[in-house]
Amino acid sequence: MEAEQGGEQDASPESQIWRPGWHAPADEVPAQTPHPRLRVHRGFRSRILPDRRDLIVYLPPGYDAERDHRYPVLYLHDGQNLFDPATSYIKGRTWMVREAADAGIEAGEIEPLVIVGIYNTGDRRLAEYTPERDWQMGGGEADSYGELLLLELMPWIAEHYRVRVDRDGTGLGGSSLGGLVSLYLGLKNAESFGRLAVLSPSVWWNHKSILGIVNETAPLLEHRPRIWLDAGDHEGRMTLRDAELLAKRLLANGWRDGETLHFERVRGGTHDEGSWALRVGPLLRFLFPAESREAR
Repeated sequence: MEAEQGGEQDASPESQIWRPGWHAPADEVPAQTPHPRLRVHRGFRSRILPDRRDLIVYLPPGYDAERDHRYPVLYLHDGQNLFDPATSYIKGRTWMVREAADAGIEAGEIEPLVIVGIYNTGDRRLAEYTPERDWQMGGGEADSYGELLLLELMPWIAEHYRVRVDRDGTGLGGSSLGGLVSLYLGLKNAESFGRLAVLSPSVWWNHKSILGIVNETAPLLEHRPRIWLDAGDHEGRMTLRDAELLAKRLLANGWRDGETLHFERVRGGTHDEGSWALRVGPLLRFLFPAESREAR
């Protein structure tokens, strides 16, 4: 890749910003479980974090026909679990994101959007998805992961796909530790992310430090991201109680119930892909309602 010329020796912050070519993923390859509107990119490479990671990109119905239209975009963590049953952590069980998005778009309930699944890196998932270091479990690389997203991955997506780059047109989401890092990065970078999907978040991490982060960050925000927050009543009492406490903390810091925050107590909800799959349609309807396209 010719754009690497001498770049490895430049450690200035400006050198971290994406430039065409130097860290482009390998050639596009088919999904293991093919679909004509899924694109897979192998081995996305970063200067900020060491591991390469795969990407899977969902394109909405009509994407190829509407050549002049730019779509809102939702970035989701744990990308191998979202679309393709061949790559999922539990084989055959995914979030069924494509099916939910297609159904909502075709019903006129969800604004057509691009969805980018960012594969986790296995052993380093915990480090990248946690905002602070826990004295027992380690972690604490979420800020670096956020830089990877903002300075490298998102600009690359905008170069290769017709996506919006404004905050209102950009969402971030995930579950468990992925929900935790989505909320953390969404609050710390609220000028970039206008919509957050926070499913079954690991509020417990580092003595529930995310609650203090909400208190510290919220007063500084000019615009509060629109947040979907949920937890299932079969995920363990602490998971649900922690999510309820987080919802109360957000409301106390200026989020408005039903407008900028939707908190869902999921009856029968469990901590797994099958349960999260049932929440994808409702969260997309809340975060990307079809009327928002016509309102612009």
